[in-house]
Amino acid sequence: MKTQDLKHHYNQEDHNCKQINLSQVDLVWSNLSEVNLSKANLQQAQLSSAILKKANLQQANLQGANLRAADLRETNLSGANLRGADLGQADLINTNLSGADLTGANFSEAVFSQVNLRNAQLKKANLQGINLKQADLSGADLTDANLTGTNLEQANLVGAKLP
Repeated sequence: MKTQDLKHHYNQEDHNCKQINLSQVDLVWSNLSEVNLSKANLQQAQLSSAILKKANLQQANLQGANLRAADLRETNLSGANLRGADLGQADLINTNLSGADLTGANFSEAVFSQVNLRNAQLKKANLQGINLKQADLSGADLTDANLTGTNLEQANLVGAKLP
């Protein structure tokens, strides 16, 4: 699907693209702020530098997606599949990733603040050098995750599986 085809599926009145199939779509630099993409298929989508501020991506499939340098501030990604996704340099301030599958995801140089990672799957994720100060990682699975140089000061790690 091409970017212009998205307009045919997009209801501007309520920003709704719920359950749409956008696998492998190129939306680099697109502004998708406040769009409802819950349960959408965005597998291997190119979303680098996209603005997804306050978007609803709850239970969306973003497996293998490129979200490098994307603006994901205040975005709901709870229950989303982000296995193998590239979130390097992404802005994840006040983002909800609770229950998300982030297995093998790359977070190099990502910006975290007040992020909710409760019950998230972070197996083999690259969190090297990330500031997770005060993050909620309760119940998260960090098995084999790269936490070298990661700041976990005041993070909630109750029930978390650590490497």
